[in-house]
Amino acid sequence: MDIGKLNNLGKAIDEIEEGQTMSVTEAIEDDQLLLYLGLTNDANPLYIQHDYARKTIYKQPLVPSVLLIGIVTSTISKHFPGPGSHVVNLSVNFVEAVYHYEMLTFLLEVIKVDKHKDVVTISVEAVNTEEKRVLDAVVMVQPPMIYEEESEENNE
Repeated sequence: MDIGKLNNLGKAIDEIEEGQTMSVTEAIEDDQLLLYLGLTNDANPLYIQHDYARKTIYKQPLVPSVLLIGIVTSTISKHFPGPGSHVVNLSVNFVEAVYHYEMLTFLLEVIKVDKHKDVVTISVEAVNTEEKRVLDAVVMVQPPMIYEEESEENNE
């Protein structure tokens, strides 16, 4: 990837409509968990130690909440509205515990387009393979905005 090159951008606010939806399915794997724990230096035994987790009400290690938020924000950055998007507000409710190796489906829906503030509000719901809701979120996103700078010739 060329860092200096302008890559494809996601949808501009004029291309987004209320009611648009998308879904993405993610499997929670060991590599994601280990990367999270390594990057954050989070040593919570509830996230990685099976013997410890067995002594809790959960009975098995949990997926860190921040990892789930990362899936939501990366889906927005990669797909909906896409590259160039910026999350400006996030509210999350963790409804049920999520365990290692679960498969989750994240359903995103545009619930508001505010062209005056250049912000799109997206509702997110995540369900596991048993169709249990595990996460609800409302995310306010600033879609990609590129302003053309005046060329140096025009400034002279």
